[in-house]
Amino acid sequence: MKKSNLLSLSLIILMTNMFIALLGVGLVIPVLPQYILEFNGSGKDIGYLVAAMGLTQFFVSPIGGKLSDKYGRKKILIIGLSLLTVSQLLFAVGIELWMLYLSRLIGGMGVGLIVPANMAYVADVTSKEDRGKGMGYLGAALSFGFVIGPGIGGFLAELGIRVPFYVSALVAGIAAIISLLFLPEPLTKEQQLKARKKTGESNSILYLFQKSLTSKYLILLILTLFMTIGIAKFESIFGLYVDRKYGYSPKDISILLTAGALFGVLLQALFIDKLIKYIGEIKLVEWCFALSAASMILVLLSGHFWYVLLMTICFIGFTSILRPALNTLVSKMAGEEQGFAAGMVNAYSSLGNIIGPAIAGIIFDIHFDIPYVFGAIILLSGLVICVIWSKRKKGNENVDRDLSG
Repeated sequence: MKKSNLLSLSLIILMTNMFIALLGVGLVIPVLPQYILEFNGSGKDIGYLVAAMGLTQFFVSPIGGKLSDKYGRKKILIIGLSLLTVSQLLFAVGIELWMLYLSRLIGGMGVGLIVPANMAYVADVTSKEDRGKGMGYLGAALSFGFVIGPGIGGFLAELGIRVPFYVSALVAGIAAIISLLFLPEPLTKEQQLKARKKTGESNSILYLFQKSLTSKYLILLILTLFMTIGIAKFESIFGLYVDRKYGYSPKDISILLTAGALFGVLLQALFIDKLIKYIGEIKLVEWCFALSAASMILVLLSGHFWYVLLMTICFIGFTSILRPALNTLVSKMAGEEQGFAAGMVNAYSSLGNIIGPAIAGIIFDIHFDIPYVFGAIILLSGLVICVIWSKRKKGNENVDRDLSG
């Protein structure tokens, strides 16, 4: 098989893996309120079940990324998909509430292995010039899985409340088998052994986070955190916001979020590579921070459906470009530690997904608009940090150039 065909096949499998990982997350959303009644659960349990997956994803992502450096991307991907299969199957057959919690914890571990290994794999098999395109494809697959997950979950639930989880388990299992049979390992045995032999290296979460604080791409990890907090603030209380303030129906909310997400998928799949090559990653990140903050504030100015739809599309579109642009920058600076870097990106994102909704829920009770104002401030703070970092980076490059001259 030609190298180009092999690369295309690998990317298709990786995109499928990412799609399936987020599809399993989205499937739960429309089914959970009714499903939880079988276990005499409450709204509190729904919130905890959603958070449980993010919690283990946060702790496992750095470890998973590091393990993929040491033992290969393919092994970690297959283990992650297998854990996702077990998670969805356990959710389907569960007869006690604790089984659902265990399922979500296992599922978070699976996603925590899949996402960084996928990102590191793309970095391994693409050139620096094409890396933005590869990250855009992964982001599109991730977003698309999350977008259509609720729709598929609602449709399959018509056949039985547990059917969506059986189907998700089956699909994840098939993806694991396909990856096992057809996905080549991008790292050589020598590269894996070199990563294992590094002295002073530990797989503890505390050590890995401490190591990230001294990495040359720490600022990019902080920007990832700020970005995710801003996005999570927008998304977590969006339905509640437009319902309480403007009386939107669930159908209206679904249209708004689906349209925005599909537009984001389109941008990631077709335009991210062109934008990176035309503008450059850093400038693109700066513009997206500024424009996403602006659209977050502008959504507050009117409750007219078409206006809110436009602002929602703008916000999701800008943040959909921002994520792969940041991922591409981290990947280019990571060198031989692609797995570790990807794991830390996912960990900082998971942390943002925990912090953002928690703060948004608290300040929403004070006033409907405050979460969006605060979210815009967070995004603008990201812009300021990026601009300062960019200027210092250029200054250091000029100094190095003068010294070498």
